[in-house]
Amino acid sequence: MRYPDAPRTAAADHFHGHLIADPYRWLEDGGDERTLAWTSAQEALLTGERARWPHLDQWHATLARLSRIPLTSVPRPRGDRIFYTRREPGEDHPTLMVSENGTERPLVSPLALDPGGRTVLEAWHPSLEGDLLAFQLSTGGTEDSLLRVLDVATGAVVDGPIDRVRRSPVAWLPGGRSYYYVRRLPPRQDPGEDRYHRRVYLHHVGSDPAGDILIFGDGQEKTRFYSVAVTPDGRWLTISATTGADTATDLWLADLRSGPELRPVQENTRVRSRLLIAPGTTPSDPVWLRTDLDAPRGRIVVTTAADPTPANWRTLIPERPDAVLEDFVPLLDAELPRPLALVSWSRHAVSEIAVHDLADGGELATVPLPGSGDVGRFTVRPEGGHEVWFSYCDHTTPPRVLRYDARAGTTEPWSRSVATGPSQVKTCQVTFDSHDGTPVRMFILSPGGEPDRPRPAVLTGYGGFGMSMSPGYMPQALAWVQAGGIYAIPCLRGGGEEGEEWHRAGTGVRKQNVFDDFDAATDFLIEHGWTGPDRLGVLGESNGGLLAGAALTQHPEKYAAVVCVAPLLDMLAYERLGMGPSWRAEYGSVRDAGEFRALHAYSPYHRAREGLRYPPVLFAVADADTRVDPSHSRKMCAALQHGSAAPGPFLYRLERDVGHGARAASRKTALLADAITFLAHHLGLDPAGPA
Repeated sequence: MRYPDAPRTAAADHFHGHLIADPYRWLEDGGDERTLAWTSAQEALLTGERARWPHLDQWHATLARLSRIPLTSVPRPRGDRIFYTRREPGEDHPTLMVSENGTERPLVSPLALDPGGRTVLEAWHPSLEGDLLAFQLSTGGTEDSLLRVLDVATGAVVDGPIDRVRRSPVAWLPGGRSYYYVRRLPPRQDPGEDRYHRRVYLHHVGSDPAGDILIFGDGQEKTRFYSVAVTPDGRWLTISATTGADTATDLWLADLRSGPELRPVQENTRVRSRLLIAPGTTPSDPVWLRTDLDAPRGRIVVTTAADPTPANWRTLIPERPDAVLEDFVPLLDAELPRPLALVSWSRHAVSEIAVHDLADGGELATVPLPGSGDVGRFTVRPEGGHEVWFSYCDHTTPPRVLRYDARAGTTEPWSRSVATGPSQVKTCQVTFDSHDGTPVRMFILSPGGEPDRPRPAVLTGYGGFGMSMSPGYMPQALAWVQAGGIYAIPCLRGGGEEGEEWHRAGTGVRKQNVFDDFDAATDFLIEHGWTGPDRLGVLGESNGGLLAGAALTQHPEKYAAVVCVAPLLDMLAYERLGMGPSWRAEYGSVRDAGEFRALHAYSPYHRAREGLRYPPVLFAVADADTRVDPSHSRKMCAALQHGSAAPGPFLYRLERDVGHGARAASRKTALLADAITFLAHHLGLDPAGPA
């Protein structure tokens, strides 16, 4: 195959006494005429190759069918109204709805505003009384939003737009006249760093945002993210901060009745904590924190608002050795026989819910779930009560919303769900040893639940940022297995499946642990007869795309095809591309000699060797991705096209007017169809039936 021309230059960088070549540095400039010509030629190449893929239409039809499900968000009750989003089967975007007096109506429809599907509803926050709604829309994939407020009764916009927000939290004060939110500084104050320098402001509805009151953020590190919350009585203001993508949090608390002074609850630690304060709390009343201080798997502590610092913490619900604490809500309803707490745990990535006594922390009961799946965050009424809403899904069950009633002790469906048809998919969880002997768990989706012969298999993972690979509904996995393949999902170090220590074991100079876990998963699947090297493919997205790139360059002989979606691949340049500075806590920095050595050792772009045979690779990127710059894929694709001893193909798929986050459902289906068809073409899987 003849690939588009990509001249290699003499560009190089000095790192701690080492001269490191970067021959495709010019491809970092997306507006350069050479880059534009290269991209155009790559698109023509992909078009020609895609025309030769068999069964693309069939895979697309199957994925579209499996994706045509109703999706309803967990509701947010406010006063006599309930707010939620809903996407009907076949719709491209969810619509924000309100239900009142037994009827429902739409409030914000991205498709009505933009029939082209380029507009996304990024966030929404109803006021405490439910008469106003703050919502944020972005266009073209950038995730940069405009914040507006509408009157719920009339639908009229009464405030905004406010720019320089990105899924900002909005903390309403009682009465709906003001709210706290997070906004970036004007770009002119920090040229070239317009995605950083966030601040917490107080905004009065209807006023000019230029006059908003600065509350917090001056003097803080530029990549800090903030969350802000106010209790429904308007008394307690809490602010939490993380530096970049670090999971460690700093916390501050202010009693607004005595003034807006923020007092530190937890600062300069390497732990995560989240503060929960019930409405009506006085300084001497109990407040609770979910924390992993001295408890990497999480515990619940109780303290007081007067002195909520760690020295005054008392353990209420202790850490469990076999599960990770995920969420906690107090239930203080007057009609309950005693104050309760609902707690969700994750045991090896599978969710459990328990009811605890809020006085002594003792477990009273468990809440039955529909299966072995994943439970989302709890939602309760701001004023408290006996109801808790949460989402549930598993590998074969689409997301649904459940409602727990603490008075009755019952759990019932709140949103409707549909069956996706008879499923031939069986899920099992296995345990294997990584290269250093660490036990790692893996979900395997298959037609029969056990290895009967080597089948075409897809191995996917993430292994980063403390994110858990919990059981989730994935149309691509169901389509693959229903056609007779295997779909495997290991719970790698770097994730949160086994707590914060598990996460940190896959960060910084320990990142190779993640890739070793993935390689051990590969060996397990082959050695136990699930698949073979000629039938095994890799699919990864974002940080999972880095994982796929590492697997490709460290063990190219073990895979028959690889798909990298929005991947990081040049780990010596990631800090100057996209939102790279935000991820130093996760990956390390080339500024540190030891971290540079670790980054250089596994950076896929730098491990690509001339003369080696690499399996076919599809790089899929979005032109408006403001998180992971598409130049990672451009440079890696050019390197493989130049140096691989195999005929390839190495293909570059560019999608326009979308970004790293949410996109139209039809465009998501088209991306998955290309990825799965590419893998099926090279692994030998026919969508019509078992292989």
